[in-house]
Amino acid sequence: MRKFNIRKVLDGLTAGSSSASQQQQQQQQHPPGNREPEIQETLQSEHFQLCKTVRHGFPYQPSALAFDPVQKILAVGTQTGALRLFGRPGVECYCQHDSGAAVIQLQFLINEGALVSALADDTLHLWNLRQKRPAILHSLKFCRERVTFCHLPFQSKWLYVGTERGNIHIVNVESFTLSGYVIMWNKAIELSSKSHPGPVVHISDNPMDEGKLLIGFESGTVVLWDLKSKKADYRYTYDEAIHSVAWHHEGKQFICSHSDGTLTIWNVRSPAKPVQTITPHGKQLKDGKKPEPCKPILKVEFKTTRSGEPFIILSGGLSYDTVGRRPCLTVMHGKSTAVLEMDYSIVDFLTLCETPYPNDFQEPYAVVVLLEKDLVLIDLAQNGYPIFENPYPLSIHESPVTCCEYFADCPVDLIPALYSVGARQKRQGYSKKEWPINGGNWGLGAQSYSEIIITGHADGSIKFWDASAITLQVLYKLKTSKVFEKSRNKDEKPNTDIVDEDPYAIQIISWCPESRMLCIAGVSAHVIIYRFSKQEVITEVIPMLEVRLLYEISDVETPEGEQAPPLPTPVGSANPQPIPPQSHPSTSSSSSDGLRDNVPCLKVKSSPLKQSPGYQTELVIQLVWVSGEPPQQITSLAVNSSYGLVVFGNCNGIAMVDYLQKAVLLNLGTIELYGSNDPYRREPRSPRKSRQPSGAGLCDISEGAVVPEDRCKSPTSGSSSPHNSDDEQKMNNFIEKAKMSRKLSLPTDLKPDLDIKDNSFSRSRSSSVTSIDKESREAISALHFCETFTRKTDSAPSPCLWVGTTLGTVLVIALNLPPGGEQRLLQPVIVSPSGTILRLKGAILRMAFLDSTGCLVPPAHEPWKEHNVPEEKDEKEKLKKRRPVSVSPSSSQEISENQYAVICSEKQAKVISLPSQNCAYKQNITETSFVLRGDIVSLSNGICLACFCANGHIMTFSLPSLRPLLDVYYLPLTNMRIARTFCFTNNGQALYLVSPTEIQRLTYSQETCENLQEMLGELFTPVETPEAPNRGFFKGLFGGGAQSLDREELFGESSSGKASRSLAQHIPGPGGIEGVKGAASGVVGELARARLALDERGQKLSDLEERTAAMLSSADSFSKHAHEMMLKYKDKKWYQF
Repeated sequence: MRKFNIRKVLDGLTAGSSSASQQQQQQQQHPPGNREPEIQETLQSEHFQLCKTVRHGFPYQPSALAFDPVQKILAVGTQTGALRLFGRPGVECYCQHDSGAAVIQLQFLINEGALVSALADDTLHLWNLRQKRPAILHSLKFCRERVTFCHLPFQSKWLYVGTERGNIHIVNVESFTLSGYVIMWNKAIELSSKSHPGPVVHISDNPMDEGKLLIGFESGTVVLWDLKSKKADYRYTYDEAIHSVAWHHEGKQFICSHSDGTLTIWNVRSPAKPVQTITPHGKQLKDGKKPEPCKPILKVEFKTTRSGEPFIILSGGLSYDTVGRRPCLTVMHGKSTAVLEMDYSIVDFLTLCETPYPNDFQEPYAVVVLLEKDLVLIDLAQNGYPIFENPYPLSIHESPVTCCEYFADCPVDLIPALYSVGARQKRQGYSKKEWPINGGNWGLGAQSYSEIIITGHADGSIKFWDASAITLQVLYKLKTSKVFEKSRNKDEKPNTDIVDEDPYAIQIISWCPESRMLCIAGVSAHVIIYRFSKQEVITEVIPMLEVRLLYEISDVETPEGEQAPPLPTPVGSANPQPIPPQSHPSTSSSSSDGLRDNVPCLKVKSSPLKQSPGYQTELVIQLVWVSGEPPQQITSLAVNSSYGLVVFGNCNGIAMVDYLQKAVLLNLGTIELYGSNDPYRREPRSPRKSRQPSGAGLCDISEGAVVPEDRCKSPTSGSSSPHNSDDEQKMNNFIEKAKMSRKLSLPTDLKPDLDIKDNSFSRSRSSSVTSIDKESREAISALHFCETFTRKTDSAPSPCLWVGTTLGTVLVIALNLPPGGEQRLLQPVIVSPSGTILRLKGAILRMAFLDSTGCLVPPAHEPWKEHNVPEEKDEKEKLKKRRPVSVSPSSSQEISENQYAVICSEKQAKVISLPSQNCAYKQNITETSFVLRGDIVSLSNGICLACFCANGHIMTFSLPSLRPLLDVYYLPLTNMRIARTFCFTNNGQALYLVSPTEIQRLTYSQETCENLQEMLGELFTPVETPEAPNRGFFKGLFGGGAQSLDREELFGESSSGKASRSLAQHIPGPGGIEGVKGAASGVVGELARARLALDERGQKLSDLEERTAAMLSSADSFSKHAHEMMLKYKDKKWYQF
């Protein structure tokens, strides 16, 4: 994973001091005498650095699988050249081959901390796993042949590489060079054979004799090759193509799987015909005929047990008449055959065994199955073969992700609360055993704060994830579609759907971590508000509101053809009729001229709803069809627990709802928000009553009162345009286009051919219609509740809502809230536009507020409390409270102190001093591109604005002065998915969906980059290799047991010569210093050390030999000398000495 060289951004154009440049900036922006007080900013450019941290989720488009049975590490390769390594839960690693070619095979150097990958571009790579971020030590590129299969015997350094031409080359894994020893296809097959045997599909050595190599060719020929004599011992031919081959551990039999759904078992010494032919899924015909052919068996494994029958495990092989049947894994054990259905097609599978030695009883205990979109582990030891509960966060894509939000530094009690309600959702029936892939060690969690990621999905589900300390674990899942009636069959599907599929897909999530209030906006123009509760409740009637948001003033002048067709309006009474507020679905489904009118897109359930502990529906709000026009998708959403309000907008206008009183407070077209201050010339489409510019009297709605229609329904009286067939045609085209662009706005499929320069894209990601109308309709693009100064004349902050539009306008709506307690439920909330209007270039993306010291002022919120339990004691206290206390620094400050509004648009950022509304600072973020995501975040005791641009740049700016602190080219916007899912959060964290199944996290904090090495887990841990199986007395006596082979002697340069230079090219890897260090203690080092030890041992042995010889000769001379002495003195008496 590369780190980026950060271009340190100078504060001014010259390298002058920041204060000088700041003064210059201020002089440009303020008339003299209107200086802003200086705020000491702590963040500097050295606090920022950008690097990727971790990647979570299921490897996208997997293609290869490998397992190290000693280290207990699993490796998955993908079609895009990615490599994912999994150890114990929480130990994960992502690496990438630079070429991006598909991984066709992976081979661990078992218990050596290394892995060989074979790619579709005919390269082999040696990865060093003994460092936290694995790196490539060597690569080998085959120039003249295509690589099809690799085999590395256990504890060997010679890798067999089979090719498309049918040849086998041998690679020294230490030096990553080719041996001169080659097995040519024409030597391997019979001389009499007229045809080419096809590519090599299998290579393995006989478990009992390393000198015998079994080679499987695609055409159906299998050859047992004697490596020493360089000739074929036996050739086995079958008339069906071979897909895979597996040995019995005793080396006397092997099994082949074929393209006609058969398995053939062969005795090594009888090549004439197979001992047994099995068609696991073939229908046996009575008259002794061959069973019907089946689909190919793509892979077979043959695993033995000490106490019982062997296991034969295979994928594929189903009969052709099982149309629509799901992919299966078949486990044959003795006479029983279990067929295990999978949700997705099988890419590969491996049997996990107790021993790494191929010549011992295998004792299989589990099968790991890699599916197209899932990883399944089957317990072979339990009856019924249950699956293990997967502890990795691989279910991100269970339904395609349509949006996500990231929250760092959440309240500490949140994760336990979500976990406790999520624990009840767990499925039953899993294996009782521990997850067997448990290698590696966790990193040190240097972060102390909690992080939560929320993902919204195409099926309407929402998942909460614990993302603390660079791990990921699902906490809780909420199904928002539960509140709606589902159509039983296709015919019943109502015509009101504005999307063909995924009508419940989540588009926007607004969440208040402190109060735990959750609000979502869905693709069918619906909004649902949820409260968190630990108690189960049964809701008799789901509270709901229907809102008619109508855009009915003609658009800004635009080039011909760009303007939306005028809406056909029903002919009816010219005077608006007063109607009571709607709390139940209206029955009118079409207007007088036959157009669909006043119906929502989805039908809310009428039966009681059981709501489990967790998030429970408080209110469902739906936009309805208006005179044949479908409701437009919601483009912005905000909820505030302190005020009890939710607000949302689209390209037609804005609606505010009091969710405590279940009443619509505000329902205005975007243009109506401006009142008399509208900067655009717009002509009304239908005659309207005169209205007061202040908007007074718009929102004095109390529950049960009679409400003038223009508050809940905009009047559509009078026919300003004749409704003819031409208009109808335009209308249909318009709706079709809207549908199309809606599908575009959901990132479930990739669109790499997006023209980034086209500014219309900036609209389509947020609003369906505006992508077609370009600038013609003004959509609501940002909403922010806060307690601040609404007008220039205000002396104290008060609750208000700031509204941003796609034309770069910011409007302020004042909120007058009743006292807290019971009064809050009885008196109306008064809502009135304040007349304050601010302008920026480009659509408004984000707003935030700073106090006079430069600290962030969070929106007011209520602390969470259980609302399903009556609290008598607290009732009295509640009544005393005027309003829940806004947890913000501003509440404790003196009234005279000012605030700053920070506003970020697609093109620029402004800091506006309040209440004076002077622009204190301004920064043009981009001229040629546009900002996709802007967030105001806190980082190491400072606040900054972080932006991600469509041209791939990530930038940060100090606040309030908007000094550039970081500008790094990170990644180009290649598809809608990145645009919709990129988000920044506090403490220098960010994420986006890098593929449909994976979340990529990154950091822009220098401190996190420095601590990352410690936080990452370790894949390799020193483990003793198990002892080799005992050969036994009789086997040793009669020459049975495993035969070893001196491969060095056979394949080394001295005996086999050098390989042709043009065959393959060696490329040293970018392992870096750490890689070299790792290598020194890694594979190559281990092997080199072993050789040194052997040399030393040889040296010592020869020394010993010399010494022994010297001792022998000295003993010899001593005995001679002694003999002479004896002869000399033999006749003398003792007293004669």
